[in-house]
Amino acid sequence: MATNLTPALAWRRLREGNERFVNGESSHPNQNADHRSSLVDTQHPFAVIFGCSDSRLAAEIIFDVGLGDVFVVRTAGQVIDDAVLGSLEYSVGVLGVPLIVILGHDSCGAVTATKSAVETGEMPTGFIRDLVERITPSVLTSLRNGQPEVNDMVVEHVRQTSQRLVDSSRVISDAIEEGRTAVIGLSYRLAEGRADLVSGIGEL
Repeated sequence: MATNLTPALAWRRLREGNERFVNGESSHPNQNADHRSSLVDTQHPFAVIFGCSDSRLAAEIIFDVGLGDVFVVRTAGQVIDDAVLGSLEYSVGVLGVPLIVILGHDSCGAVTATKSAVETGEMPTGFIRDLVERITPSVLTSLRNGQPEVNDMVVEHVRQTSQRLVDSSRVISDAIEEGRTAVIGLSYRLAEGRADLVSGIGEL
């Protein structure tokens, strides 16, 4: 059963899948009719991936996994809200997932919009404003650290999102303390297709 994996083994499995994808050698596992049928009454994903909604960032494809392998939560700019926290707590507390992945990517539109708002003082309208407000602390930290590029801000936002998740959720922080799960932050490069480790919380 996949949930017997440790956080370190779950990360290794994702890393190996991403390597296949980068090299154009994807195996497309667990995508046939028999496997689909076997999942009707149960699921045991080995990782939860909380990533940006960007259409170029399809988690199952870039990590070369299939049905039932990963529990996926996505919002623009991987911004945390109550629904995200509930989904991630469900994955850890009910499904027993041993690894939480925060997945950002270069040239992120939500981070770019936030950088522009910080620089011009002009906030976007509607609910995009809510996204920008939640990403602003990461942009400000990056600027204070002398890192004015969008891709630097993406990495900072991945780190801050990881920490905020642990700070916000007792369910997740307890699971980390007990060694049942870990949180890693990845930054995905659109051109190469590679997901680089940029942060980690817990035993890996």
